[in-house]
Amino acid sequence: MKTLKELFSYREMIYSLVRKDLRGRYKGSMLGFLWTFINPLLQLIIYTIVFSVILKGGIDKFYLFLFVALVPWIFFSSAVTGGATSIISQQDMIKKIYFPRQVMPIAYVTSSFVNMLFTFIVILFVLIFSGVGINLRAFLYLPIIMIIEFILALGIAMLSSSLTVYFRDLEHILNIIVMAWMYLTPIMYPIDIVPENYKTMFNLNPMTPIIIAYRDILYYKRIPQLNTLLHGFILGIIILLLGILIFAKLQKKFAEEL
Repeated sequence: MKTLKELFSYREMIYSLVRKDLRGRYKGSMLGFLWTFINPLLQLIIYTIVFSVILKGGIDKFYLFLFVALVPWIFFSSAVTGGATSIISQQDMIKKIYFPRQVMPIAYVTSSFVNMLFTFIVILFVLIFSGVGINLRAFLYLPIIMIIEFILALGIAMLSSSLTVYFRDLEHILNIIVMAWMYLTPIMYPIDIVPENYKTMFNLNPMTPIIIAYRDILYYKRIPQLNTLLHGFILGIIILLLGILIFAKLQKKFAEEL
C-alpha cells in the first residue's frame, strides 16, 4: 500500500514520461504521429496481399483473423523487449534523483498501451468497412481483456527491467524468446489445430487466453468464454505479483549496478 501511495503521488511524472515517449516515437519524421495509423494500415495491406492472393488459406478473411491478434501481440512484445531496458536507459536520472523506480516500467508499458489503443482505431475501421462488423455486446468485453493484457505486460516488464540491470545479456536473449513465444501463441493459427497432447503447454502460455479472447470479440463477434477471461486474469495477476516482488527486492542496488 505504501508503494501504491508513493506511485500515486508521482502520477504526474508517469504522465510526463508517457507523453514524452509518445512524442519521441516519430520525432523528426515528416508525418510524425500519423505513423501510428500508417504502420498498421501498411501491415494490413501486406497481409491482405500475402494471405488472400499468394498463400490462400482455409480461413475466411485470414488477413483479418491474423491482424486482430497481431496488434495485441505487438504491444505485448514491445512491453517485454522495450520494458527490459526501461531502467538502464534512464540510468542517469536514477543515479541523480530519487523517485519510485517502478515509474519507469509503468511509464513505458503505458506508452505502448496507448499506442495500441490508437492502432485499434484502424482495426475498427477495417472491421466496419470489410463487412465483418461489430457485435456491440461482445465489444463491451474488449476493455476487460485489454486491462488483463496490460496487467500481464506490466508484470513481465517489471520482472525483465529489474533483471536486466544485473544481467545485461537478458536484453538480447529476450528478443529470441519473444520470437519463439510468438509461434507458440495462436496468432497465425487457431487454437483448435493444436494437438491435444500439446494443449496443456499452450494453456500455460499467458498470452493464449488473451489472444483467443481478442479474436472471439473482434473476428468471431462473440462474447469470450468466462473461463478464458478468468484464465488470462489469474495468469496476469500471478506474473504481476511476481514482477512486483522481484523488482522490490532488486531495486535496492540499482544505483550501484548502473
